[in-house]
Amino acid sequence: MSDDPVLQPVKIGTRTAQNRFVINAMECCDADDEGNPTEKTFARYRKLFEGGAGVVDLEAITVQWESRSRRNQLSVMPRNQKALAKFTSDLRKVNDKTLFVWQLTHSGELSHQDFSHRVCVKPMPGFGGDLIDEDYIDKTIEQFITSAKIAHDCGADGIDFKNCHGYLDSQILRPYNDRKWKYGGSWANRTRFTYAIYEGIAKAINDPNFIVGSKVSIWEGFPGGQGSAGPDSPVMDLTESLDLVKGMEQRGAKFIIVSAGSPSITLALSQPDKSVPDDCYLHFTFQKLVRDALKPETVVIGSAYSVLNDGHNGLQARNRDENTLWYWANRNIRDHVTDMVAIGRQSLADGELPRKFAEGRGKEIKWCTACDHCIEFLIRQQPVGCATHDKGFAQALLAIRKAEGELKAKRT
Repeated sequence: MSDDPVLQPVKIGTRTAQNRFVINAMECCDADDEGNPTEKTFARYRKLFEGGAGVVDLEAITVQWESRSRRNQLSVMPRNQKALAKFTSDLRKVNDKTLFVWQLTHSGELSHQDFSHRVCVKPMPGFGGDLIDEDYIDKTIEQFITSAKIAHDCGADGIDFKNCHGYLDSQILRPYNDRKWKYGGSWANRTRFTYAIYEGIAKAINDPNFIVGSKVSIWEGFPGGQGSAGPDSPVMDLTESLDLVKGMEQRGAKFIIVSAGSPSITLALSQPDKSVPDDCYLHFTFQKLVRDALKPETVVIGSAYSVLNDGHNGLQARNRDENTLWYWANRNIRDHVTDMVAIGRQSLADGELPRKFAEGRGKEIKWCTACDHCIEFLIRQQPVGCATHDKGFAQALLAIRKAEGELKAKRT
Protein backbone atom coordinates (compact mmCIF):
# COMPACT_ATOMS: atom_id res chain seq x y z
CA MET A 1 0.00 0.00 0.00
CA SER A 2 1.11 3.57 -0.71
CA ASP A 3 2.28 5.53 2.33
CA ASP A 4 0.26 8.58 1.22
CA PRO A 5 -1.80 9.78 4.21
CA VAL A 6 -5.06 9.80 2.26
CA LEU A 7 -4.81 6.04 1.68
CA GLN A 8 -4.27 5.13 5.34
CA PRO A 9 -7.07 3.71 7.52
CA VAL A 10 -8.59 5.78 10.31
CA LYS A 11 -10.74 4.96 13.33
CA ILE A 12 -14.16 6.64 13.60
CA GLY A 13 -15.50 5.71 16.99
CA THR A 14 -15.22 1.92 17.16
CA ARG A 15 -15.30 1.58 13.36
CA THR A 16 -12.43 1.73 10.89
CA ALA A 17 -12.53 3.47 7.52
CA GLN A 18 -10.19 1.80 5.05
CA ASN A 19 -8.91 5.14 3.71
CA ARG A 20 -9.40 8.88 4.22
CA PHE A 21 -11.82 9.46 1.34
CA VAL A 22 -15.46 10.32 2.11
CA ILE A 23 -18.19 10.59 -0.50
CA ASN A 24 -20.16 13.70 0.38
CA ALA A 25 -23.95 13.57 0.57
CA MET A 26 -25.16 14.54 -2.93
CA GLU A 27 -28.91 14.84 -3.54
CA CYS A 28 -29.77 13.34 -6.93
CA CYS A 29 -33.58 13.40 -7.23
CA ASP A 30 -34.18 9.81 -8.33
CA ALA A 31 -36.22 8.26 -5.50
CA ASP A 32 -39.74 7.01 -6.17
CA ASP A 33 -42.93 8.85 -5.24
CA GLU A 34 -42.73 7.63 -1.61
CA GLY A 35 -39.04 8.37 -1.12
CA ASN A 36 -37.77 4.83 -1.65
CA PRO A 37 -34.55 4.11 -3.57
CA THR A 38 -35.06 3.16 -7.23
CA GLU A 39 -32.85 1.20 -9.61
CA LYS A 40 -31.27 4.52 -10.60
CA THR A 41 -30.47 5.23 -6.96
CA PHE A 42 -28.92 1.79 -6.48
CA ALA A 43 -26.87 2.09 -9.69
CA ARG A 44 -25.36 5.36 -8.43
CA TYR A 45 -24.43 3.97 -5.04
CA ARG A 46 -23.19 0.69 -6.47
CA LYS A 47 -20.57 2.69 -8.40
CA LEU A 48 -19.60 4.55 -5.23
CA PHE A 49 -19.23 1.35 -3.25
CA GLU A 50 -17.21 -0.16 -6.07
CA GLY A 51 -15.05 2.97 -5.93
CA GLY A 52 -13.72 2.00 -2.51
CA ALA A 53 -14.07 5.20 -0.46
CA GLY A 54 -13.60 4.82 3.29
CA VAL A 55 -17.04 6.34 3.96
CA VAL A 56 -20.12 6.96 1.82
CA ASP A 57 -22.60 9.53 3.15
CA LEU A 58 -26.11 8.85 1.86
CA GLU A 59 -27.57 12.00 0.35
CA ALA A 60 -29.86 14.26 2.42
CA ILE A 61 -32.65 11.85 3.33
CA THR A 62 -35.71 13.52 4.80
CA VAL A 63 -37.08 12.48 8.17
CA GLN A 64 -40.59 13.47 7.07
CA TRP A 65 -42.40 13.99 3.77
CA GLU A 66 -44.52 17.09 4.21
CA SER A 67 -41.69 19.66 3.95
CA ARG A 68 -38.93 18.65 1.57
CA SER A 69 -36.75 20.38 -0.98
CA ARG A 70 -36.79 17.74 -3.75
CA ARG A 71 -39.84 16.17 -5.37
CA ASN A 72 -38.11 12.78 -5.63
CA GLN A 73 -36.10 12.93 -2.42
CA LEU A 74 -35.10 9.89 -0.40
CA SER A 75 -37.12 9.50 2.79
CA VAL A 76 -36.39 7.65 6.04
CA MET A 77 -39.76 6.97 7.64
CA PRO A 78 -41.31 3.69 8.87
CA ARG A 79 -42.92 3.17 5.45
CA ASN A 80 -39.44 3.24 3.82
CA GLN A 81 -37.73 0.79 6.18
CA LYS A 82 -38.16 -2.38 4.12
CA ALA A 83 -36.87 -0.74 0.93
CA LEU A 84 -33.96 0.93 2.72
CA ALA A 85 -32.95 -2.31 4.44
CA LYS A 86 -32.80 -4.11 1.08
CA PHE A 87 -30.91 -1.17 -0.46
CA THR A 88 -28.30 -1.33 2.31
CA SER A 89 -28.01 -5.11 2.19
CA ASP A 90 -27.51 -5.06 -1.58
CA LEU A 91 -24.76 -2.43 -1.28
CA ARG A 92 -23.01 -4.50 1.39
CA LYS A 93 -22.80 -7.30 -1.18
CA VAL A 94 -20.95 -4.93 -3.49
CA ASN A 95 -18.44 -3.86 -0.81
CA ASP A 96 -18.72 -4.63 2.88
CA LYS A 97 -15.69 -2.54 3.90
CA THR A 98 -16.97 0.94 3.06
CA LEU A 99 -18.71 2.60 6.03
CA PHE A 100 -22.22 3.78 5.22
CA VAL A 101 -23.71 6.77 7.08
CA TRP A 102 -26.98 8.51 6.27
CA GLN A 103 -27.44 12.28 6.25
CA LEU A 104 -30.74 13.01 8.02
CA THR A 105 -32.41 16.29 7.15
CA HIS A 106 -35.48 18.52 7.31
CA SER A 107 -35.71 21.29 4.70
CA GLY A 108 -37.62 23.94 6.68
CA GLU A 109 -37.62 27.21 4.71
CA LEU A 110 -35.93 25.45 1.77
CA SER A 111 -38.96 23.21 1.28
CA HIS A 112 -40.29 23.52 -2.27
CA GLN A 113 -43.69 25.19 -2.36
CA ASP A 114 -44.76 23.45 -5.57
CA PHE A 115 -45.14 20.09 -3.86
CA SER A 116 -44.53 20.51 -0.11
CA HIS A 117 -45.19 22.76 2.87
CA ARG A 118 -42.64 25.52 3.40
CA VAL A 119 -42.12 26.33 7.08
CA CYS A 120 -39.73 28.68 8.81
CA VAL A 121 -38.15 29.58 12.13
CA LYS A 122 -38.20 33.30 11.35
CA PRO A 123 -39.21 34.77 7.97
CA MET A 124 -36.21 35.62 5.82
CA PRO A 125 -36.41 37.75 2.65
CA GLY A 126 -36.78 35.47 -0.35
CA PHE A 127 -37.69 32.45 1.74
CA GLY A 128 -40.20 32.63 4.60
CA GLY A 129 -43.02 30.13 4.97
CA ASP A 130 -45.44 29.30 7.75
CA LEU A 131 -43.96 30.07 11.17
CA ILE A 132 -43.42 26.93 13.23
CA ASP A 133 -43.95 26.68 16.97
CA GLU A 134 -42.33 24.81 19.83
CA ASP A 135 -44.68 21.85 19.49
CA TYR A 136 -43.64 21.45 15.85
CA ILE A 137 -39.95 21.39 16.81
CA ASP A 138 -40.57 18.93 19.65
CA LYS A 139 -42.25 16.56 17.18
CA THR A 140 -39.42 17.06 14.67
CA ILE A 141 -36.89 16.00 17.31
CA GLU A 142 -38.79 12.73 17.68
CA GLN A 143 -38.83 12.31 13.89
CA PHE A 144 -35.03 12.60 13.75
CA ILE A 145 -34.65 10.05 16.55
CA THR A 146 -37.07 7.64 14.85
CA SER A 147 -35.21 8.03 11.55
CA ALA A 148 -31.87 7.35 13.23
CA LYS A 149 -33.34 4.15 14.71
CA ILE A 150 -34.53 3.12 11.25
CA ALA A 151 -31.04 3.75 9.84
CA HIS A 152 -29.57 1.60 12.60
CA ASP A 153 -32.08 -1.20 12.08
CA CYS A 154 -31.49 -1.12 8.32
CA GLY A 155 -27.78 -1.76 8.83
CA ALA A 156 -26.30 1.71 8.39
CA ASP A 157 -23.03 2.30 10.24
CA GLY A 158 -24.21 5.66 11.53
CA ILE A 159 -25.90 8.96 10.73
CA ASP A 160 -24.84 12.45 9.72
CA PHE A 161 -27.29 14.84 11.38
CA LYS A 162 -27.34 17.74 8.91
CA ASN A 163 -26.41 21.07 10.53
CA CYS A 164 -25.44 22.93 7.37
CA HIS A 165 -26.37 24.60 4.07
CA GLY A 166 -29.48 26.43 5.22
CA TYR A 167 -31.61 23.44 6.24
CA LEU A 168 -33.75 23.43 9.37
CA ASP A 169 -31.01 23.09 11.97
CA SER A 170 -29.01 25.88 10.31
CA GLN A 171 -32.12 28.05 10.49
CA ILE A 172 -32.45 27.42 14.21
CA LEU A 173 -28.74 27.88 14.98
CA ARG A 174 -28.32 31.20 13.16
CA PRO A 175 -27.99 34.43 15.12
CA TYR A 176 -30.78 35.57 12.77
CA ASN A 177 -33.10 33.40 14.89
CA ASP A 178 -33.50 36.07 17.57
CA ARG A 179 -37.17 35.24 18.00
CA LYS A 180 -38.29 34.94 21.62
CA TRP A 181 -39.16 31.27 21.99
CA LYS A 182 -37.79 28.03 23.39
CA TYR A 183 -35.55 27.51 20.34
CA GLY A 184 -34.43 31.07 19.64
CA GLY A 185 -32.62 34.11 20.99
CA SER A 186 -29.88 32.93 23.33
CA TRP A 187 -27.19 30.47 22.24
CA ALA A 188 -28.47 27.98 24.82
CA ASN A 189 -31.91 28.12 23.19
CA ARG A 190 -30.59 27.95 19.62
CA THR A 191 -28.56 24.81 20.36
CA ARG A 192 -31.40 23.09 22.22
CA PHE A 193 -32.73 21.37 19.07
CA THR A 194 -29.32 20.01 18.04
CA TYR A 195 -28.36 18.74 21.47
CA ALA A 196 -31.78 17.18 22.14
CA ILE A 197 -31.44 15.12 18.97
CA TYR A 198 -27.92 13.96 19.88
CA GLU A 199 -29.02 13.01 23.39
CA GLY A 200 -32.20 11.34 22.12
CA ILE A 201 -30.35 9.22 19.56
CA ALA A 202 -27.80 8.09 22.14
CA LYS A 203 -30.58 7.04 24.51
CA ALA A 204 -32.78 5.37 21.88
CA ILE A 205 -30.08 3.39 20.10
CA ASN A 206 -27.43 2.79 22.79
CA ASP A 207 -25.08 1.03 20.39
CA PRO A 208 -21.39 2.01 20.72
CA ASN A 209 -20.75 0.75 17.18
CA PHE A 210 -23.28 3.16 15.65
CA ILE A 211 -21.37 6.34 14.78
CA VAL A 212 -23.10 9.70 14.93
CA GLY A 213 -21.79 13.02 13.63
CA SER A 214 -22.80 16.12 11.70
CA LYS A 215 -22.00 18.20 8.67
CA VAL A 216 -21.74 21.82 9.82
CA SER A 217 -21.62 25.15 7.99
CA ILE A 218 -18.99 26.92 10.04
CA TRP A 219 -19.76 30.22 8.30
CA GLU A 220 -22.72 30.79 5.99
CA GLY A 221 -21.38 34.04 4.59
CA PHE A 222 -24.39 36.38 4.90
CA PRO A 223 -25.75 38.68 7.65
CA GLY A 224 -27.18 36.67 10.53
CA GLY A 225 -26.05 33.32 9.14
CA GLN A 226 -24.19 30.62 11.04
CA GLY A 227 -20.82 31.94 12.15
CA SER A 228 -21.80 35.63 12.05
CA ALA A 229 -21.46 38.16 14.86
CA GLY A 230 -25.16 38.93 15.28
CA PRO A 231 -28.67 38.65 13.81
CA ASP A 232 -27.97 41.32 11.18
CA SER A 233 -24.18 41.25 11.05
CA PRO A 234 -22.11 40.13 8.03
CA VAL A 235 -18.99 39.98 10.23
CA MET A 236 -17.48 36.54 10.72
CA ASP A 237 -17.41 35.36 14.33
CA LEU A 238 -16.80 31.63 14.70
CA THR A 239 -17.21 31.51 18.48
CA GLU A 240 -20.61 29.84 18.28
CA SER A 241 -19.64 27.46 15.47
CA LEU A 242 -16.64 26.15 17.39
CA ASP A 243 -18.67 25.89 20.58
CA LEU A 244 -21.30 23.94 18.60
CA VAL A 245 -18.89 21.25 17.39
CA LYS A 246 -17.46 20.91 20.90
CA GLY A 247 -21.00 20.53 22.25
CA MET A 248 -21.69 17.82 19.68
CA GLU A 249 -18.48 16.05 20.65
CA GLN A 250 -19.50 16.12 24.31
CA ARG A 251 -22.79 14.46 23.33
CA GLY A 252 -21.21 11.65 21.35
CA ALA A 253 -20.29 12.99 17.92
CA LYS A 254 -17.52 10.82 16.44
CA PHE A 255 -17.03 12.95 13.33
CA ILE A 256 -17.64 16.46 12.06
CA ILE A 257 -17.85 17.23 8.34
CA VAL A 258 -16.67 20.82 7.97
CA SER A 259 -18.47 22.88 5.37
CA ALA A 260 -19.48 26.49 4.79
CA GLY A 261 -22.08 28.55 3.00
CA SER A 262 -25.73 28.05 2.22
CA PRO A 263 -26.18 26.96 -1.43
CA SER A 264 -29.46 28.86 -1.86
CA ILE A 265 -27.73 32.09 -0.79
CA THR A 266 -23.93 31.69 -0.99
CA LEU A 267 -23.49 28.82 -3.46
CA ALA A 268 -19.87 29.52 -4.45
CA LEU A 269 -18.86 29.54 -0.79
CA SER A 270 -20.45 26.16 -0.08
CA GLN A 271 -18.78 24.58 -3.11
CA PRO A 272 -16.00 26.72 -4.60
CA ASP A 273 -16.47 27.06 -8.35
CA LYS A 274 -14.02 27.60 -11.17
CA SER A 275 -14.59 31.36 -11.15
CA VAL A 276 -13.66 31.68 -7.45
CA PRO A 277 -11.65 28.56 -6.62
CA ASP A 278 -9.73 30.40 -3.91
CA ASP A 279 -12.55 29.80 -1.43
CA CYS A 280 -11.10 26.31 -0.95
CA TYR A 281 -8.40 27.97 1.20
CA LEU A 282 -11.14 29.41 3.41
CA HIS A 283 -12.49 25.88 3.86
CA PHE A 284 -9.00 24.66 4.81
CA THR A 285 -8.89 27.37 7.48
CA PHE A 286 -12.24 26.27 8.90
CA GLN A 287 -11.07 22.66 8.93
CA LYS A 288 -7.95 23.58 10.89
CA LEU A 289 -9.94 25.59 13.44
CA VAL A 290 -12.32 22.69 14.02
CA ARG A 291 -9.47 20.18 14.17
CA ASP A 292 -7.74 22.27 16.85
CA ALA A 293 -10.99 22.66 18.84
CA LEU A 294 -11.75 18.94 19.14
CA LYS A 295 -10.16 15.92 20.76
CA PRO A 296 -7.73 13.95 18.57
CA GLU A 297 -10.05 10.95 18.44
CA THR A 298 -12.93 12.96 16.95
CA VAL A 299 -12.55 12.72 13.19
CA VAL A 300 -12.64 15.95 11.17
CA ILE A 301 -13.70 15.61 7.54
CA GLY A 302 -12.94 18.47 5.17
CA SER A 303 -14.96 19.56 2.13
CA ALA A 304 -14.26 21.76 -0.94
CA TYR A 305 -11.70 19.48 -2.60
CA SER A 306 -13.49 18.78 -5.89
CA VAL A 307 -12.56 22.14 -7.41
CA LEU A 308 -8.86 21.25 -7.13
CA ASN A 309 -9.03 18.33 -9.61
CA ASP A 310 -5.65 17.59 -11.26
CA GLY A 311 -4.43 21.18 -11.03
CA HIS A 312 -6.52 22.73 -13.81
CA ASN A 313 -8.37 24.90 -11.32
CA GLY A 314 -7.48 28.55 -11.85
CA LEU A 315 -5.63 28.93 -8.57
CA GLN A 316 -2.73 31.32 -8.91
CA ALA A 317 0.80 31.53 -7.48
CA ARG A 318 1.17 27.74 -7.26
CA ASN A 319 2.96 25.13 -9.31
CA ARG A 320 0.38 22.82 -10.86
CA ASP A 321 1.79 19.66 -9.25
CA GLU A 322 1.39 21.32 -5.84
CA ASN A 323 -2.12 22.50 -6.58
CA THR A 324 -4.10 19.28 -7.02
CA LEU A 325 -6.69 17.39 -5.02
CA TRP A 326 -4.13 14.68 -4.36
CA TYR A 327 -1.50 17.15 -3.14
CA TRP A 328 -3.82 19.11 -0.80
CA ALA A 329 -5.58 16.02 0.53
CA ASN A 330 -2.28 14.46 1.56
CA ARG A 331 -0.78 17.70 2.83
CA ASN A 332 -3.80 18.70 4.90
CA ILE A 333 -4.00 15.28 6.54
CA ARG A 334 -0.25 15.29 7.20
CA ASP A 335 -0.41 18.83 8.66
CA HIS A 336 -3.42 18.00 10.90
CA VAL A 337 -5.68 20.40 9.06
CA THR A 338 -8.18 17.59 8.59
CA ASP A 339 -8.33 13.82 9.11
CA MET A 340 -10.32 12.89 6.00
CA VAL A 341 -11.34 14.59 2.75
CA ALA A 342 -14.83 14.58 1.28
CA ILE A 343 -15.57 14.74 -2.44
CA GLY A 344 -18.98 15.74 -3.74
CA ARG A 345 -19.13 16.88 -7.36
CA GLN A 346 -16.00 14.83 -8.07
CA SER A 347 -17.89 11.72 -6.96
CA LEU A 348 -20.45 12.40 -9.71
CA ALA A 349 -17.67 12.82 -12.28
CA ASP A 350 -15.84 9.68 -11.14
CA GLY A 351 -16.83 7.78 -8.03
CA GLU A 352 -13.94 5.37 -8.59
CA LEU A 353 -11.36 8.02 -7.65
CA PRO A 354 -10.33 6.36 -4.34
CA ARG A 355 -9.77 2.96 -5.94
CA LYS A 356 -7.94 4.43 -8.94
CA PHE A 357 -5.59 6.33 -6.65
CA ALA A 358 -4.98 3.26 -4.51
CA GLU A 359 -4.19 1.19 -7.61
CA GLY A 360 -1.85 3.79 -9.09
CA ARG A 361 -4.30 4.64 -11.87
CA GLY A 362 -4.56 8.35 -11.23
CA LYS A 363 -4.21 9.17 -14.93
CA GLU A 364 -7.49 7.34 -15.61
CA ILE A 365 -9.54 9.59 -13.32
CA LYS A 366 -12.33 11.60 -14.92
CA TRP A 367 -11.92 14.97 -13.26
CA CYS A 368 -14.65 17.34 -12.13
CA THR A 369 -14.35 20.63 -14.03
CA ALA A 370 -16.58 22.53 -11.57
CA CYS A 371 -18.93 23.36 -14.45
CA ASP A 372 -21.82 22.88 -12.00
CA HIS A 373 -24.16 21.36 -14.56
CA CYS A 374 -24.99 18.87 -11.80
CA ILE A 375 -26.33 21.79 -9.75
CA GLU A 376 -28.47 22.80 -12.72
CA PHE A 377 -30.09 19.35 -12.70
CA LEU A 378 -30.72 19.67 -8.96
CA ILE A 379 -32.31 23.12 -9.27
CA ARG A 380 -34.55 21.81 -12.04
CA GLN A 381 -35.66 18.87 -9.84
CA GLN A 382 -34.23 16.37 -12.33
CA PRO A 383 -32.12 13.24 -11.74
CA VAL A 384 -28.56 14.43 -11.16
CA GLY A 385 -25.37 13.27 -12.84
CA CYS A 386 -22.25 14.50 -14.61
CA ALA A 387 -23.03 16.05 -18.00
CA THR A 388 -19.31 16.40 -18.72
CA HIS A 389 -18.36 12.73 -18.51
CA ASP A 390 -21.68 10.91 -18.95
CA LYS A 391 -23.19 11.11 -22.44
CA GLY A 392 -26.65 10.24 -21.13
CA PHE A 393 -26.69 13.20 -18.75
CA ALA A 394 -25.23 15.48 -21.43
CA GLN A 395 -28.13 14.60 -23.71
CA ALA A 396 -30.62 14.99 -20.85
CA LEU A 397 -29.34 18.49 -20.09
CA LEU A 398 -29.64 19.54 -23.73
CA ALA A 399 -33.18 18.16 -23.87
CA ILE A 400 -34.18 19.99 -20.69
CA ARG A 401 -32.80 23.28 -21.97
CA LYS A 402 -34.43 22.81 -25.37
CA ALA A 403 -37.83 22.07 -23.80
CA GLU A 404 -37.54 25.09 -21.54
CA GLY A 405 -36.58 27.31 -24.50
CA GLU A 406 -39.59 26.12 -26.48
CA LEU A 407 -41.88 26.78 -23.53
CA LYS A 408 -40.54 30.33 -23.15
CA ALA A 409 -41.02 30.93 -26.87
CA LYS A 410 -44.68 29.86 -26.65
CA ARG A 411 -45.26 32.20 -23.72
CA THR A 412 -43.88 35.18 -25.65
